[in-house]
Amino acid sequence: MSVNLPPLSAIRAFEAASRHLSFTKAGDELGMTQAAVSYQIKILEDRLGFQLFTRKARKIELTDNGGQLAARVVDAFSSLRSAFEDISEKNAGQLVVSSNTTFAVNWLSNRLFEFQMQNPDVGVRIVPYGPHAEPEFNESDVVISACKAPPKNWLAHEIVRADFTPMLSPKLADTIGGVKKPEDILKLPLVDPQDPWWQMWFEAAGLPNVDLSGHPSSRMGSQALEANRAIAGQGVAILTPYFCKTALENGQLIQPFKLTCHADDESWYMSYPPALRTSRKVRLFRDWVHAELKRDGMPVTAPMAVVA
Repeated sequence: MSVNLPPLSAIRAFEAASRHLSFTKAGDELGMTQAAVSYQIKILEDRLGFQLFTRKARKIELTDNGGQLAARVVDAFSSLRSAFEDISEKNAGQLVVSSNTTFAVNWLSNRLFEFQMQNPDVGVRIVPYGPHAEPEFNESDVVISACKAPPKNWLAHEIVRADFTPMLSPKLADTIGGVKKPEDILKLPLVDPQDPWWQMWFEAAGLPNVDLSGHPSSRMGSQALEANRAIAGQGVAILTPYFCKTALENGQLIQPFKLTCHADDESWYMSYPPALRTSRKVRLFRDWVHAELKRDGMPVTAPMAVVA
């Protein structure tokens, strides 16, 4: 036969009072007055039909029934505290970051060691998501998204603008004697010719309405994958220079033109729910990302609340 539990407030008051053998000390622990604790104990005694404490002039003592109940209740609350402490410590020490593949591969993977060296007590689990997947907003502490709006009321920082320009391997450029004019790009295979960035860039370069229908479709959906194809000499890719700094510096890729374009409302964002604004692990990660961006000469924006 199941028995309905008494009010939790009364059980909490009894548990604290039975440990301290003092209504006053129990009240101090629970943020209640001595009278409020006494009232909660009275509720519990009325519910049970017997006394839990013997009230004396300057102290209280547990009755036999009270002592039997206290042993079980104190043990139960101890188990509850341990459970909450364990999950709190685990949660406090593990940061889950759901990240767009490009940012995970071209940025985080090259730098995360530094964050972990600076914060050895914070374990980081990166959950990358591909071009046709959604960020793990509900299962992550921080989300790095590209062209996917965070949930309403989340706090978001714009971390990298979606600037873009053509890039290719120097060996591929040499096959046509170098890429000197925008028209030269059309002599070479393109990586993802259906990407709308191509038309935007060609128009800015003075070549509006370029027909790319003759180029085989090769939709990759991720700059990390497209950059690898470009490095392998398989075509010219339209990429964000910031994510290709290493490949440009070591000569795996070249950027034949200074012209870069920007797609309105397209950026990489770092976001997190408002409840985690003051979370230590989120704050450490956010500040570290900002420090890395500043070191690269990138602008750092204040957080904005997502309203749509």
